[in-house]
Amino acid sequence: MKLTGKQKSFLRSLAMTKKAVFHLGKEGLTPALVQSVEDFVVKNELVKINLLDACPLDVLAAAAEFAALGLEVVQTIGKTIVLFRPNPQLEQRIELPR
Repeated sequence: MKLTGKQKSFLRSLAMTKKAVFHLGKEGLTPALVQSVEDFVVKNELVKINLLDACPLDVLAAAAEFAALGLEVVQTIGKTIVLFRPNPQLEQRIELPR
């Protein structure tokens, strides 16, 4: 699914009020962290991830890794990544503008 500019803008506005749920540290992207992010996205659709200074990956490399897992990169700003994946089974899902 490719998000339009309008949809990304809408998701950025939603993510602005949220705190980062996950923090990438010196271990980088571990399988356990990837699984935790996957589980969170299934329940919430939108997730904010912060990269700590000790993280061996830069923000764009980490975003590319998550994009390869099928998550849509909404935004990378500073050391923060916002990711989205729609889940049609959720009762309270995020309705994207057209």
